[in-house]
Amino acid sequence: MSDSAARDRDVAETESAFAHPEVAPDRSAAYGDHPDQVVDFYAPRDGRAGAPLVVLLHGGAWRAPYDRAHVSPLADFLARRGFAVASVEYRRGGEDIPRQRGGESARPGGADPVAGRWPETFDDVAAAMDAMPVLAARELPGADVRRIVVTGHSAGGHLALWAAARHVLPEGSPWRLPAPPPLRGVVALAPIADFTAAAELGVCGGAVAQLLGEEADFEGRAAQADPVLLLPTGIATAIVHGVEDIVVPQAVSEAYVDAAARSGEMVGMTLLGGVGHFPLIDPAADACAVVAEEITQLAW
Repeated sequence: MSDSAARDRDVAETESAFAHPEVAPDRSAAYGDHPDQVVDFYAPRDGRAGAPLVVLLHGGAWRAPYDRAHVSPLADFLARRGFAVASVEYRRGGEDIPRQRGGESARPGGADPVAGRWPETFDDVAAAMDAMPVLAARELPGADVRRIVVTGHSAGGHLALWAAARHVLPEGSPWRLPAPPPLRGVVALAPIADFTAAAELGVCGGAVAQLLGEEADFEGRAAQADPVLLLPTGIATAIVHGVEDIVVPQAVSEAYVDAAARSGEMVGMTLLGGVGHFPLIDPAADACAVVAEEITQLAW
């Protein structure tokens, strides 16, 4: 596919994904005092008791203009598939810039805001995951918090992989868990799963370097944040990636899968032909049904 055709595909897929109206949650709950420390809960639409809980981490290159609103149609889609869903908000970079619904391809004012906040982005994901069993039991009493699958798209896919790897963080890390988190598994959607590969490919306008802090101890922080350096995890992991993705190329996921194999761990990878970055979160796209099936395989 030519570069212009690939760009045209990306534009069309982005427009389709963001054409859906925002879906209001059934309940919301705070896990901290900051306005962004909140979780939206969606009950399974079939009223099923004991439904597995899907924890959803949105993408947007860890940048503040892109919040959980743009994955609310996906949350509703999964709820209609019989899952209980918890969509997590977290602090991101460049919070002085007005928010908008959108993804990595949106460019407010023609420029990218800074990606991520260290350590707040990681503080929030860790705190949300730690609070999740209690919050979900209270807000969605029909959810089975013994069956939790974490999923996330793009930068949220990175955070999903990271959330499942906290027990292998370096000693002394404030986010380290003493034992593996009680998860059924992780389904990462076009994740920024290998920081070196992502940086070499210029993913999201240098977002990885911004997340870690370009003037900071890059290697020291990467050791606590880069999923590829946190292998093996012992947590069942599946990746879904579009072959035509020009936002986060499939090579980033392939680098993670290869590193997992070298560590002795098998990571499943589903490549979708003719699919770019955003159909994975677009309820109108066939790719979204594949995502739901991958989650089902781990959850049930």
